[in-house]
Amino acid sequence: MHALSTSQASPGPVARRRAAQLRLQFAALMPGLVLSGALAGAGMALGRIGWLQDHGFSALTLAIVLGMIVGNTVYPLVPRLAAASGAGVNVSKQNLLRLGVVLYGLRLTVQDIGHVGIAGVAIDALVLGSTFALACFIGTRWLGLDRKTAMLIGTGSSICGAAAVMAAEPVVKARAEQVTVAVATVVVFGTLAIFLYPALFELNQHWALIPGGANGFGIYAGSTIHEVAQVVAAARSVGPDAANSAVIAKMVRVMMLAPFLVMLSAWLARDDKRHAQTSAATGHAQGKLAVPWFAFGFVAVVLFNSLQWLPASVVAVTTEIDTALLAMAMAALGLATHIGAIRKAGAKPLLLALILLGWLIVGGALINRWVPALLG
Repeated sequence: MHALSTSQASPGPVARRRAAQLRLQFAALMPGLVLSGALAGAGMALGRIGWLQDHGFSALTLAIVLGMIVGNTVYPLVPRLAAASGAGVNVSKQNLLRLGVVLYGLRLTVQDIGHVGIAGVAIDALVLGSTFALACFIGTRWLGLDRKTAMLIGTGSSICGAAAVMAAEPVVKARAEQVTVAVATVVVFGTLAIFLYPALFELNQHWALIPGGANGFGIYAGSTIHEVAQVVAAARSVGPDAANSAVIAKMVRVMMLAPFLVMLSAWLARDDKRHAQTSAATGHAQGKLAVPWFAFGFVAVVLFNSLQWLPASVVAVTTEIDTALLAMAMAALGLATHIGAIRKAGAKPLLLALILLGWLIVGGALINRWVPALLG
C-alpha cells in the first residue's frame, strides 16, 4: 500500500522527460527573447522622448531600427549570438506578434464608431479599399514589384502603418526584408505627412475643400495618415478639436484591420488555387485558406473592451504590455533583416509609397468632401 502511494505521488519517467524537454526548449528561447526584449525596452524608452514623440517616431519604429542596427553590426561580428538567439527571435516575431495584435483591441471600442458616424466609417472604408487596390495594381503592373511587397506597402499605407504590415505578414507569408521595406516606407512618408498636413489645413481654410472645419480636417487626417502616432503629431499641430476627431477616425480605420485580413486571406487562397489549376504542373498544391485566427481574437477583445468591465488602470497596464510585445516583434524583425536585401529592393518601393501618399492626400480629400455630401 505504501509503495503504491509513493508511485502515485512521484512523477513517472515520461513526465520527467517531458519536463526536461520543456526546460531545454525554454532555455533555447531565452537568449532571443531577452535580446528582443532589451531592444524593445530601449525603443520604448526612446519613444518617450518629447522630440521623438512630436515627430511621430513610435516605440515600434524605434525598435525595428535598433534591431536592424544590432542585426547588421553585432550579429556578423558575433555569429554565436545570432545562432543562440535565433529560436527566441522567431518566437518574438511570430507568436508574440499575434498576441500583440489581439491585445491591440484594448485600444478600441465599438462606441468609437458612433463618434464619427456612418460618413466617417464610409470614408475610412473607401480610403482603405482604394489605397490597397492602387498599391496592388501600380506596384505589380507599372513598377514590377513582387506582389507580396506591394501588398504590404498597401496594407501599411491604407490601415495603420507598421502594426498593419506586421499583422499582414503571416497572411501574405512575406520574407523579413519585404516586411522591413514596407515598414520603412510607412516611416518615411508618414513622417513627411506630419509636416505636410498642418500646411494642408491652412490651404483648406482658404479653399474649403474639406467641410467641417477643424473636426472635418481631423477626420481627413485620421483617415489618410499612416501611423497612429503620426496622426496624433500632425493633428495636434492643427488644434485639440482636430486631434480628437483624427484619433477617433484613425481608431475606426484600425478596427477594419481584422475584416481586411480575413478578406485578404480568402482572396490569396482563391488566387493560389486558380493558379494551381491552370498550371501545367499537376503536382502543385491547392491554395489553402490561411485563416488569421488572431484577427478574430482582436475583434473579440474590441467587443469585450466595449463593455467597459475592466478598470482604466488595468487597460492602461495591458496596453503598455501590448506595446512591449509589438515592440519585441519589431525588434526581432529588425534582427532578421539584412541591409543588403533592402538595397536590392531599390527605389521602386519608395516610389510606390510616394504615389500612395499622393493618393491619400488628393484622393482622400475628395472622398472626405463627397461622402458626407452624398450621405446628407
